[in-house]
Amino acid sequence: MKIFLDCIPCFVRQALDAARLSTNDKQIHEQVVREVIILAKDLDMSQSPPVMGQKIHRLIRKLVGTEDPYRDVKKQFNNASLRLYSKMRNYITDSGDMLETAIRLAIAGNIIDFGVNSKLQESELEKTISECLAAEFSDMQLKPFRRAINEAEEILFIADNAGEIIFDRLLIEQLPIEKVTVVVKGSPVINDATMEDAVVAGLPQIVEVIDNGSDGPGTILETCSEVFVDRFEKADLVIAKGQGNYETLSDVNKNIFFVLKAKCPVIAQDLGCEVGEMIFRKSKIFRNAVDLVKEAE
Repeated sequence: MKIFLDCIPCFVRQALDAARLSTNDKQIHEQVVREVIILAKDLDMSQSPPVMGQKIHRLIRKLVGTEDPYRDVKKQFNNASLRLYSKMRNYITDSGDMLETAIRLAIAGNIIDFGVNSKLQESELEKTISECLAAEFSDMQLKPFRRAINEAEEILFIADNAGEIIFDRLLIEQLPIEKVTVVVKGSPVINDATMEDAVVAGLPQIVEVIDNGSDGPGTILETCSEVFVDRFEKADLVIAKGQGNYETLSDVNKNIFFVLKAKCPVIAQDLGCEVGEMIFRKSKIFRNAVDLVKEAE
């Protein structure tokens, strides 16, 4: 997915939010905003938005002298999500379709996105859980997903944010875990999950967990490690959480299921949905490529 003009004000807003989270020094706040505007001047609009996000957050970490400006926020929402874990697990076991319910909860967890909403409160988690469990979901592609799970030998689950990764565990537990490898970020960016957050979620106890070697929001393959890229290419099925992963992987011809809440108008427009809508769908590019192969046969 390319950068749209509407992304540019969001870049500036996100940079200012991160700077304010890191320091009370207004001079640094101003410097961050000015330098982001300079970066935007020479922006390559054909790239995905997380390419710019990676540059912005490298700049912020350098200016404020903090490796992980969102560390406290990540810890807060990991703890909040852990407190909800048992209740959410009961929702799944008491439901008529455990996989569907786990997907709904994983989507609910995608609200924990401080790149989009820096003022998120813990109280919003339970409200979002209730909404996602009750909402109509006409575009949930469960049948092809079940088929893809059964046919896959290697499943790559690309996580998104801290806190959210505990919601993800509920979905991962519904998969054949012997096939699953979970992927986190190689180093901190925004409130994205790293290996530390995977450990908090208890994931290494049930599945293999690797990092992608990158500090980019989403999955910018060009900046990821060779080890990760090799695993990505070999995977039969990829489950990609969140907007950043959609932005960076939606143009990749791969068997990917995107799992997210459409939280901004640009993403909603690209997906052809309303803001706030739950998304669980197979990559359009891969579907089209498969259709072309079938037509050729």
